[in-house]
Amino acid sequence: MPPPADIVKVAIEWPGANAQLIEMDQKRPLSSIIREVCDGWSLSGSEQFALRYADGPQLYITEQSRSEIKNGTILRLAISPARAARQLLERIQSHGIDARLEALKELAKLSADPTFATEFINMEGIGTLARLVESGTHFGEMLAFTLTAFLELMDHGIVSWDLISLSFIKQIAGYVNQPMVDVSILQRSLAILESMVLNSHSLYHRVAQEITVGQLIGHLQVSNQEIQTYAIALINALFLKAPEDRRQEMASTLAQKHLRSIILNHVIRGNRPIKAEMAHQLYVLQVLTFNLLEERMMTKMDPNDQAQRDIIFELRRIAFDGENDPTGTEKRKALYTKDYKMLGFTNHVNPAMDFTQTPPGMLALDNMLYLAKVHQDTYIRIVLENSSREDKHECPFGRCAIELTRMLCEILQVGELPNEGCNDYHPMFFTHDRAWEEFFCVCIQLLNKTWKEMRATAEDFNKVMQVVREQITRALAMKPSSLDQLKNKLRGLNYSEILRLRQSERMSQDDFQSPPIIELRERIQPEILELIKQQRLNRLCEGSCFRKLGNRRRQEKFWFCRLSLNHKVLHYGDLDESPQGEVPFELLSDKIPISDIKSVVTGKDCPHMKEKSALKQNKEVLELAFSVLYDPDETLNFVAPNKYEYCIWTDGLCALLGREMGSDLTRSDLDTLISMEMKLRLLDLENITIPEAPPPVPKEPSSYNFTYNYS
Repeated sequence: MPPPADIVKVAIEWPGANAQLIEMDQKRPLSSIIREVCDGWSLSGSEQFALRYADGPQLYITEQSRSEIKNGTILRLAISPARAARQLLERIQSHGIDARLEALKELAKLSADPTFATEFINMEGIGTLARLVESGTHFGEMLAFTLTAFLELMDHGIVSWDLISLSFIKQIAGYVNQPMVDVSILQRSLAILESMVLNSHSLYHRVAQEITVGQLIGHLQVSNQEIQTYAIALINALFLKAPEDRRQEMASTLAQKHLRSIILNHVIRGNRPIKAEMAHQLYVLQVLTFNLLEERMMTKMDPNDQAQRDIIFELRRIAFDGENDPTGTEKRKALYTKDYKMLGFTNHVNPAMDFTQTPPGMLALDNMLYLAKVHQDTYIRIVLENSSREDKHECPFGRCAIELTRMLCEILQVGELPNEGCNDYHPMFFTHDRAWEEFFCVCIQLLNKTWKEMRATAEDFNKVMQVVREQITRALAMKPSSLDQLKNKLRGLNYSEILRLRQSERMSQDDFQSPPIIELRERIQPEILELIKQQRLNRLCEGSCFRKLGNRRRQEKFWFCRLSLNHKVLHYGDLDESPQGEVPFELLSDKIPISDIKSVVTGKDCPHMKEKSALKQNKEVLELAFSVLYDPDETLNFVAPNKYEYCIWTDGLCALLGREMGSDLTRSDLDTLISMEMKLRLLDLENITIPEAPPPVPKEPSSYNFTYNYS
């Protein structure tokens, strides 16, 4: 007979004594259970003790967290959080250096525990640590442990960062600005400054006064990728929190310090693979850099502003060498109208009106002027070869440039904040100081080429833009490492290739609609679904690593989950770092029987998404979140590293529960595998030779009486 749901069997350890095996009644007060355990070892003063996990982070168990205890868990009797906090506070203020070092080392570990952190902070522990740092008397390991404990304590959000003193900020900034400082101290100092900037408007200004951009850039030229990551994270934080009028100034300073080329040479093209957190920080920097374009993108052209009108005159002059204009006003006006029509503007009389729509606003005109001045031969060639055509197939340069600029803003999400957890940076944007403008120049040439390949007319404008968008997004997905590589990728994605790819992708949907084919598809589908189900379960048996949600620092924390080989138990546990390969079951201390799972929920229905609503979780995190609900009323919460892992796990868990696998990945795999199987069977049918009358009764290779010619 199974034990009651409120009873969990655990082992409790105490140094120098045999472990106690007890049945813990979850309805009993925790203090009562601790008193009973202390009595078993003849320990007095049970109120001075608490229970902690023996493995993993070794967190204290509270009335709020006790529901997470599972059968078979090993616990440890320990001194209570309040007593531990009091003892450590006394020891870190002692005169003995060795005793103080050991105390700070233990404090750095315990500070990650929210229960201990609350007690330590209530005893003014953060103020004590801050004074130790401000004194400037701690160095090496002692200082590193002090900074680690301080950061862990502040990360709980119990006290405000606004309480930090200016002298503390100066001391931390001093470690960052020193040419030679211990790596562990530098890492923690950079992380503390980043948290200050992100969590306090007033501290942003103080940190910005103390930190030199040049010194931060210097930290990117080291061989330690962790230091590089922390440095870029602090640059991003300063960039993100800077007032709008300061961002352009900061961008100019970073450009003068050659930030882009240093990142390219020392990070992207370094000898080490880019880790996930570094990729995220590069993505954030890319987004923040492109967001500098937002002001121009949302600025309408003023048709009465002569300086802005002069830019359009300059475009005309470069294209048509307008120094020999006629002297008469009417003749000049007629000539301008003709030239503006040949330049491809929609409004031939006053082309300034073409730039009054936002987006792309004045950004489109900026792009056109850059092309005309920097790539003058290309600009003149595009304009003249289209203005001289008389077959209605001319590509309207002005209209195309404006629409292309709007499209590129959409593709690169100009003006939108970075997504948490996104790593989608493009190396090629770090290869040129004017990457945006050069990207536009490549794409406008692609547009002109595609227009000719499609033999398009003005009526086909939207169709051409759709093809160009597809060409650009497909090329970007290949992650070209330079603008030259982008050009090569786009050359391979000509209009004919796009048609071929579209036809191939539609094959499973559009080309198999006849009744016999539909019947064949329905017959094949169950075995293909079973194949997909087995693949999903096999992947769950291999397991996956998940990042812990809400960890804003660069010190990533992970946990791993995998399905037992007999498909009956989910094993999971915390890890110190992201694993390389499979994690053995022995290292995963927690488990959930599949028979206990009640359901799987996703997105905003997940408990951890409801809890995090105050943090304004972005759409991407919501789309990767799922939770396992199991008996009695407990949950295991996930945020998948990417959409593929999300689909694998949600499908696999649904398969375990006997429910339909409904992810986009399953639908895609199902269509692909069914199409492949049908093609093989149809190709077999093609090889049938149908004799002329009178035909003998053929031995049919299938139950369908038709011939299908597939190519």
